Amino acid sequence: MASAISHAQLKAQLSQGTVAPLYVVVGEEDLLRDVALGVLKAAILGEGESDFNCDLFYGDDVSGSEIVTCASEVAVFAPRRLVVVKAADKLPARECDAILPYLKAPNDSTTVIFVASKLDGRLKFTQALAQTAVTIDCSPLREAHWLPWLKQDAERVGIQLSEEAVELLKEACGGSLYSVRRELEKLAAYVSPGLAVTAGDVATLRGTEPGASVFDLTLAIGARNRGRVLAILARNMEAGEAPLRILGSLAWQYRRLWKVKEVVRQGGREGEAARTLRMDPAKVRVFLEQFPDAHLQEALGLLLDADAKLKGGSGGRPVRVLEGLLLRLCDRTQAQTRPPSPSRGAEVPQPVRARTISNVRTITSVKRTRS
Repeated sequence: MASAISHAQLKAQLSQGTVAPLYVVVGEEDLLRDVALGVLKAAILGEGESDFNCDLFYGDDVSGSEIVTCASEVAVFAPRRLVVVKAADKLPARECDAILPYLKAPNDSTTVIFVASKLDGRLKFTQALAQTAVTIDCSPLREAHWLPWLKQDAERVGIQLSEEAVELLKEACGGSLYSVRRELEKLAAYVSPGLAVTAGDVATLRGTEPGASVFDLTLAIGARNRGRVLAILARNMEAGEAPLRILGSLAWQYRRLWKVKEVVRQGGREGEAARTLRMDPAKVRVFLEQFPDAHLQEALGLLLDADAKLKGGSGGRPVRVLEGLLLRLCDRTQAQTRPPSPSRGAEVPQPVRARTISNVRTITSVKRTRS
């Protein structure tokens, strides 16, 4: 069976002159897919003008026989040819079957790269690729790998980030590496050389509509505001956010709630919790009380269930999966925090609503300089 490798392992293999005839670049992080494809193309065809021996197809607009015919051609004025099939998950099953014989005996002078966010492991085509092709993992970065990547990309554009700026970038961009890279490039043009990027700089340049962040979403869940929850989800979906990224951001926020509650439980200052959550210190305790431990435990199971449905495609439309998750989180919060019934004639207490401190403001100044 061909091995699954990381980006670092891919670069190491290519630097040694090892090039395989078949690659699968698969994973939900589009920036990592594009980077892997760029590295492969440069190694196979060189940095110069190389389109002459490179053919690009899309899975929903090509037949299996076309891919095989093109891959079987001999390279002209170059040692190798490159055939790229993007959106390989869109290839119809009958077209996939037409490629199966080629996978058993690929052309030695051609490299074929299949690119997709995910592939159906039940298909013979996917199983054959797993046996014959080198798989490059482009899954979203794990928590331990995200910060090193961010720091490296910040160094690439010549900026330094404060801890608060790192946290805000991750929340505002939902973990999307392309979104983070765009924000870093804007920050590099805005912040004067030698100055560390602050959370205020990130908020100034982010330019997103207030009230659509993952923190706003948890505020709405805590307040059991079902209409607000669905409105925030709809706004993010309309903005093009991937369902898995929305889910990942929510899971990240719940993990942060766990950590903050543990800090407070062990005697930590509420001011520290307020800085972590970026909210008014006077509102922190009320906000945390809206998320009792029992709710956080059940939320973990609900998040895992939604993740399985989105990745497995068994839960219906992604927006329905997320809507169901958010409504169930609201229901559980309500069931666990409902106050006792007041006696007749007593004033009915109204739920306390935490005030959101917006992290977005209009850009009114030019490049920031040292005062």
